[in-house]
Amino acid sequence: MAERRRHYGGWLAAALVLALAVPLMIGGRDALTALGDFPPDRLAGMLALVVLCWNLNALRLRLLLAGRAGPLGQRGALGMVMATEFAICATPGGSGGLPTLLALLARRGLRPSRASAVFMVDQCCDLLFFLSALTTLVLVSLATAVPWPHQWLLVAAIVALLLVLATGAMLIRHLPALLRRRGAARKRRPRLARRLLGFRQALVATLALPRPVLMLAMASCAAHWLTRYSLLYLALAGLGADVAWSWAFLVQMLSMAAGQLSLLPGGTGAAELGTGMLLIPLVGQATAGAAIVIWRFVTFHCYLLAGAPVFLAMVGRPRGRGTTDGDRAG
Repeated sequence: MAERRRHYGGWLAAALVLALAVPLMIGGRDALTALGDFPPDRLAGMLALVVLCWNLNALRLRLLLAGRAGPLGQRGALGMVMATEFAICATPGGSGGLPTLLALLARRGLRPSRASAVFMVDQCCDLLFFLSALTTLVLVSLATAVPWPHQWLLVAAIVALLLVLATGAMLIRHLPALLRRRGAARKRRPRLARRLLGFRQALVATLALPRPVLMLAMASCAAHWLTRYSLLYLALAGLGADVAWSWAFLVQMLSMAAGQLSLLPGGTGAAELGTGMLLIPLVGQATAGAAIVIWRFVTFHCYLLAGAPVFLAMVGRPRGRGTTDGDRAG
């Protein structure tokens, strides 16, 4: 365990260094000058939007749980979201997010199959939002006869999202039939088969929530991503750059997708380089470098700094203390 912690600590340290070093290498000394001129009140407003994002995700979690994890107030759900977001940012590929959420929900008596189903629906909401956003951008491009730069990336992203959603839906729908066809494997691993079927039942039950609840969960998802992906635009505007909100939104979507290919926590390296490549032709190296530093501070460093104590308090808490007065409040 200690060796694993040192391993993750090394990866996280490298990520923290790269998240600052790469944009400063892009912008050079002029980026430092631009950072000094950035309005403090705008930075405070961006941090307030980060808090709003956490609360929107906490609301979505409460809606999807629908009381199945016991009384859960906004404060308790907010703690879960912050701890999970910290784990996502602190581990390669966000691999620590799901185990953290499962562990926290298990302390509230929710079985792993049900918790995994809630997480799956949550992720599907994200995928549906991004698919809708990308499709809208393409339609706007066609309607205005002003093609987006790198439009092939938009098409490739839409196709990839459609494939992921379609493949997942087919697997879940035909899971019982697949298990019956592989009867020998089911007999060798009956526990795994039961878990898969339990997950499918929990997923169906989550999707069977009242339509207004699901619509509100999707609305909170959309509000979260629209808010979070406005942060780069606000950073650029605070530096005096004239960039369309839709373009800044698209840059974040593409750069964070590229960040998933990085082996470092938070997609560091790839996310900064991808953003820089897309911004430099529009705003220049100095402004691009400064904007990336600000953007990554509020969407990466802030998540680590604010989430670390919450993660330690919640994940390190003894079992049996999962429900508190704070969880019931709200």
